[in-house]
Amino acid sequence: MTNDVLNFLGDLVREARAQGADEADAVDIDSRSLEATVRFGKIEHMERSELRKTGLRVLVGRRQAVVASADRQRETAAALVERAVAMARAAPEDPHAGLADPSLLAADWPDLDLYDAEVPASEEFVRKAAEAEAAALDVPGVTNSEGAGAGRTETHVALVSSNGFAGNYRRSGCGLSVSVLAGEGTAMESEYDWSQAVHASDLSEPAALGRNAGERAVRRLGPVKPETAVMPVVFEQRLAGRLVGALAGAINGAAVARGTSFLKDAMGEAVLKDGMALIDDPGRRRGPGSRPFDAEGLPCARRALVENGVLRSWLLDLRSARQLGLPPTGNAARSAGSAPGPASSNLYLEPGRMSPDELIGEIESGLFVTSVMGPGVDLVAGRYSQGAAGFAIRGGKVAEPVNEVTIAGDLRDMLRGIDAADDLIFRSSVNAPTLRIDAMTVGGR
Repeated sequence: MTNDVLNFLGDLVREARAQGADEADAVDIDSRSLEATVRFGKIEHMERSELRKTGLRVLVGRRQAVVASADRQRETAAALVERAVAMARAAPEDPHAGLADPSLLAADWPDLDLYDAEVPASEEFVRKAAEAEAAALDVPGVTNSEGAGAGRTETHVALVSSNGFAGNYRRSGCGLSVSVLAGEGTAMESEYDWSQAVHASDLSEPAALGRNAGERAVRRLGPVKPETAVMPVVFEQRLAGRLVGALAGAINGAAVARGTSFLKDAMGEAVLKDGMALIDDPGRRRGPGSRPFDAEGLPCARRALVENGVLRSWLLDLRSARQLGLPPTGNAARSAGSAPGPASSNLYLEPGRMSPDELIGEIESGLFVTSVMGPGVDLVAGRYSQGAAGFAIRGGKVAEPVNEVTIAGDLRDMLRGIDAADDLIFRSSVNAPTLRIDAMTVGGR
């Protein structure tokens, strides 16, 4: 199967060159998934899906086009190539488009243990989801269920380029989630918990996941609306990665090159507190965002984007690197139907030395945020404003639940005001420990 796909992509690239393309690359993405959801112990939905797509990118001079098709028949490949070359000839010139110099290509890559060969039967997904939901419903005060789900995906990625690169890898992923409600009538509150991993053996236990979701829902009962004030805000560990994601968006090379990032002129400046580091690590074993090579065939390497609080690197693909006059960082990602663009892999903020309790213990009056709603992040102007819910902090302790709150601030000030706890957990491809921000505007009553 692997050799067949690589040979097919190689034929597409050779045919593109024969029809007049100066450069070409072809990517094939073959994904399969199975997901089961249950509610009150009964199967509510089960879905199995397959998505197979081949993408071809051709360059005629510096004119570029991308086409994609789910049809892998060799009889139709010539028509696909013909369409791509014709589109490229009609496209505007892009002086920064082009494949990598062969000297930059990955020659070999490590085994990152990204594929779990054990494929459970569909009954196993149902069992795990039902066990998680049952544990949540057993928590006193939980009154209803929004359901629980379990699933698995596996994806095969192959890339062949006219500059000599050919490579492929497989990855798998599995997940488990549950959401329940506590309380009655108009005083109900919902909460959830989830776990995802490359290998099923690394998932949280269903019963523990369910109990946590149920207990979280009960703790949210009887919320109040706090008074508007400027105060310290603590972001719960499982939520804190969203702030890191906002920072990643601001240092994305494509946004920087377009001038649409509030950090576009911040290279070499302090963007976090002294001693803090933001790391992108595509080579993390069993990492949700790991990859042995990037979408342009370049090697991937661990990189400190922010070091000792100072911004040291953008996230770059070849095009944004050329625009900025810098070497690429091996951060290209793409779908079958798009040209490559920069993206992080396993991104995380390094942990601090204080526990979450110690971080909160220094706050006389503040807010502990456990959920946020809405987009609310303006990376051009560097403004942050989101709806939020969580708990008041009084005298260094987490106190009563609060909701209907808006938290807002200037992203530069927020980032420079971050303190990190020591509880970093790798739950997804973007992670952070519990984070405290010195001061934000909390809008209540």
